Formats: sequence, structure tokens, C-alpha cells
Amino acid sequence: MSEIIEIQDISAPELAPFARLTEAQLRQRSDPEKGLFIAESTKVIEYALNFGCEPIAFLMERRHINGQAAGIIAACADTPVYTGDSEILAELTGFELTRGVLCAMRRPTLPNAADICRSARRVAVLEGLADPTNVGAIFRAAAALGFDAVLVTKTCCDPLYRRAVRVSMGTVFQIPWTRIDSAAELKALGFKTAAMALTDKSVSIEDPALCSEARLAVIIGNEGRGLSEETIMHSNYTVKIPMSHGVDSLNAASAAAVAFWQLRLR
Repeated sequence: MSEIIEIQDISAPELAPFARLTEAQLRQRSDPEKGLFIAESTKVIEYALNFGCEPIAFLMERRHINGQAAGIIAACADTPVYTGDSEILAELTGFELTRGVLCAMRRPTLPNAADICRSARRVAVLEGLADPTNVGAIFRAAAALGFDAVLVTKTCCDPLYRRAVRVSMGTVFQIPWTRIDSAAELKALGFKTAAMALTDKSVSIEDPALCSEARLAVIIGNEGRGLSEETIMHSNYTVKIPMSHGVDSLNAASAAAVAFWQLRLR
């Protein structure tokens, strides 16, 4: 049975993952195998456990120990559970635990891009996105609309940021994903590439040739700068979403959802 530990001192070192470590420190850039991330809510934690992530410690209000978290506590019998009043937990974390339960977990080992793309027909590529909310929303859209994988460039924000995981509703543990150096790698993996960008040469997202591609990688760029010139230049298609009322573009996550729906396999 898990050890239930009442929090007496919020400065205790074992509570550091929930309080004093930044996202970058949790990620351990110099040694990714020792990196951690924070999963929030029992539903997301269950997805992460099923994905194979190793729990390190739980943080939750007392009422959840025999309530909504009872199942995951039982499934993680050797994982300590830190608990206290909601006021203490808010003081520790700096925010109210609206979803009740946090779990510090070891970062999973990411697969090889060739492995997850071997049988894929539709993949999303995220280049340089800075907002974890957008990253989480795009993962959710990709999973919901039938995409087979998500590939994240090294310039993109971490899909395991707490906010990204939360906004994704756990789909970062449901759809295969990994990091790549650049979108150019997709051509070597047998994909035609579609760069979502507004240029004089952009074709409509409804273009018949684009929609009928057997294997397609849809590339979404940074919220402000968009995609790099190099990515656009080397893509098979440059693609735009037709707009009205003088609107020139959509939010990155909204544009991704529209693109995934239109370009999904029929």
C-alpha cells in the first residue's frame, strides 16, 4: 500500500517537483533520462500510466485518497502520496488544484520517428510553437481527427509541459509522438509535406491533389512567425485555409484542427 504522508513543511526537498522546479529543470535538458513531468487529474494520470510512464510521487487533497484517486493509488502501491489541506497545497504549488491530483512522473523514452511513421498515412509536424496550450490542443485535435502520429521539432515547446498535458486531455499519451530535427526528415520517410502558410503560391486546403495524397505530413508553425522559409521552400505544398470578412489567419490550434479535418483519410 502507498505511504500516505501529511505535509508538515512545504520546503521539504521531496516536494521540489511540485513546487520549486521550473519546467526546464524538470525536463533535465542535460540528462533527459532523469527528467520528470507533472500529470494533472486522475484521467490524465491513468493515460500516462497506461502509456508506461513511471510515477514518482502523488500530491492531492485528503478527500481524494479514498475518492477519485483511490484506483490509481492502489495501482501504484509503492508510490508515496503527499497530502494536506487545499490551502497548504495551493501555497506549495502556487495554484489551486482544481483537478485535485498531481503526479510527478519520469519522462518516457521517445521512439524513433521512422518506427512510428512506418505505417502512418497522416502525421502532424509542429515547428517552433511556443505556447503549450496550443501544443496540447493540437495533440488533442490530431488524436480526435484520425492522425497517426505527431512529430515535434526541437524548436517546439515541450508536449509534456503541465499545461500542454492538461489541455491535451491526456492525448499526448494516446497518439504516438517523438522529436525530430526538422520537417525535412518527412520526405525521407515517404511523405509529401504540406506547409500551412500564406504565400503567393499557397493552394487551398481543398485542393484535390493535396487531399488525395496517400501519405501526408501537415506542418504547423510558430504562433507569430509561422514556418521558416526553409521549411516552406522545401515542402511539396504550401497550403492556406480560405478566409472571409477580411480575416487573414486563424490561431495555430484552430488552423491545425481545420487542416486535420479537411486532410484526414476518407
